[in-house]
Amino acid sequence: MTMKLKKKLRNALHFFYAVFGALYYRFPSRKLFVIGITGTSGKSTTTTFLRTMLEDAGYRVGSLSTVDFYVAGEKKINDKKMTMLGRFQIQKYLRQMVDAGCDVAIVETTSEGRLQHRHRCIAYDYMVLTNLYPEHIESHGGYDKYARAKQDIFAYVASLHRKHLLQIRVPKDAHGCIPKIAFIPAEVDFRDGFADKPFDQYVFFGPKSQYEVSDIRTNAHGVSFMYKQAQWQAPLLGIHNISNIICAVTVLETMGVSLDVLVKSVSKLTNVEGRLEFIPEAKQFGFSVIVDYAFEPVAIQKLYDTVLPLKPKRIIHVCGSTGGGRDIARRGPIGLLAGKYADVVIVTNEDPYDEDPMEIIHQVSAGAVSAGRKLGETVVEILDRQEAIDTAILLARAGDMVLVTGKGSEQGICVENREMIPWDDRVAVRKALQKIGV
Repeated sequence: MTMKLKKKLRNALHFFYAVFGALYYRFPSRKLFVIGITGTSGKSTTTTFLRTMLEDAGYRVGSLSTVDFYVAGEKKINDKKMTMLGRFQIQKYLRQMVDAGCDVAIVETTSEGRLQHRHRCIAYDYMVLTNLYPEHIESHGGYDKYARAKQDIFAYVASLHRKHLLQIRVPKDAHGCIPKIAFIPAEVDFRDGFADKPFDQYVFFGPKSQYEVSDIRTNAHGVSFMYKQAQWQAPLLGIHNISNIICAVTVLETMGVSLDVLVKSVSKLTNVEGRLEFIPEAKQFGFSVIVDYAFEPVAIQKLYDTVLPLKPKRIIHVCGSTGGGRDIARRGPIGLLAGKYADVVIVTNEDPYDEDPMEIIHQVSAGAVSAGRKLGETVVEILDRQEAIDTAILLARAGDMVLVTGKGSEQGICVENREMIPWDDRVAVRKALQKIGV
């Protein structure tokens, strides 16, 4: 049996699970106002920001994302190494949201999930695209096909029946139905392919739109900007978080939430777990440690755009790349960026799946060497991820910054036969810090 046929059969099974799960749990999303979030990056952060702001506005919320599964205030960390769950689990969580009295469900929706029909039988109302740039190219067969997978999600949402949920506090049409609305960055690639679907309304946000921000400022305490003649401040590092904020704000404004409520809510936002997460236990040693999910070049560049203005004495970067034939082309560029900006690059194991982890490590470290770093001196290859993190912590001195990227809050390392070894970078960093604190 060919790999292509195996994939088709596997996807057919996923379709069955999606349909049967909806039937078994009595189509729970039909009783919820459902917001789908897709895009290349920022999905989980936007989901978390949106959830927080909705709760501040008085809604009862559930959400499913790469970071966590959340139902009306009860949160469980996502330990499945999978954004969109299979085998009825999405529908099970949506039923829990209904039973808990939730008004709104936010569902992070991936292109891989779409290929595997995991989005089927979810009654979305709004669909949001955070951004789009080349990623998962090997899986999809090209950037245009990757974009098309995202566009297919929008086509699916636009085709769904309009709900008649009078109890949900969102604008409705003349017939009392919730309109289908698409939220799209104004300058996104392949824009025409997103904007030609039969939605009731399109909302374009970001630069060159009515939702554009100005007077952007950043410092060690957060970001600030002007938007609709109001001053906004958020205690968040990273200028890219402004895009995530505006994406969420655009949705909430469309839902009828006032700017006064949103300005106050944004001022209380905190960084999402595993996204630019500082490990506070490092402070006692005079250096800082950041764990970040950045696993591809664009996200790693954004990370450096955030940390370089903090002017650390040295940067020690622990990084790697995933296996299983996933995005092989990004391995060298990851190393190149680390070699360009970090003083010491420690390349280690990430998620090898069925590939030789040392071969992946060699490909990443070759990128760092091409940036002028020297293998065995400023570029070090260490297979064991705990040992790599231990080494970075041992090297760190007062004023330095250690970056540990690629996994964020993920709870496992994927090896052969889809086995997952329990893992958490934040726990590993704390173990390393305890060793030098003895």
